[in-house]
Amino acid sequence: MNEEAENNDLTADEKKLFEELMPEDLEEIMDTGFSRRHFIKLMSIAGTGVLAAHFLGAEQLLARPLAEVAEVNIPGGPIENGVNVAFKVNGSSKKVIIDSRMTLLDTLIERLQLTGSKKGCDHGQCGACTVIVDGRRVLSCLTLAATCEGVAVTTIEGIATGNTLHPIQNSFIKHDGFQCGYCTSGQICSAVALLDEAKNGDASYVTEGLRKRPSALELSEEEIRERMSGNICRCGAYPNIVAAIQEVQSGKIIGQQFNFAG
Repeated sequence: MNEEAENNDLTADEKKLFEELMPEDLEEIMDTGFSRRHFIKLMSIAGTGVLAAHFLGAEQLLARPLAEVAEVNIPGGPIENGVNVAFKVNGSSKKVIIDSRMTLLDTLIERLQLTGSKKGCDHGQCGACTVIVDGRRVLSCLTLAATCEGVAVTTIEGIATGNTLHPIQNSFIKHDGFQCGYCTSGQICSAVALLDEAKNGDASYVTEGLRKRPSALELSEEEIRERMSGNICRCGAYPNIVAAIQEVQSGKIIGQQFNFAG
């Protein structure tokens, strides 16, 4: 076990402390360590007198050194108009120094070497740069990285779980939902976020029965086309993309929209 992993291991008393007082931060603390932000939050809890009931765990914890967020090296020397941004990318905490005018897309590609998100039009019109920020899909070419302090970003590199593909990824393969592949990372990120929108009952322009406000929606082809209309495919694989999403969202087998020649 390396030194970093050892520093992130919590004792039983420390883990009990976080489970009871800061359960929403427990996973992050076990992953990246006890940071300055966690320390400040713990001190605010201490002001209520609650911390006294967990004396042993608190005493051990406050004796630990604060964990440093992984910092990304900056090529090319000093940054003009530089700002520090700390956020989570695909489950890992990152801290970067960037020009305050730098987009999230350029930060992902140039600073974090996550090249799966693509720059298509660079004007927010094609959707190739779509990523998921705090559960909502955004156009990373129109999002300033400086506004992403403290958020959780998921790119195409973080959609799969290890070597296990997300159901949307498997369905895109089954239905041949990509050809040249340039738009595919944005299409898949958009489709994954779309599934959560449907689960939450979020309406689109073509949703019927808005007064009923269902807790979950089963999406028709028209709904999927409307919700994916911001993602452009120059190869024209739209019927296959719609079928791939509909199969995962409905849980029903959808017939393939293409036939092999021969």
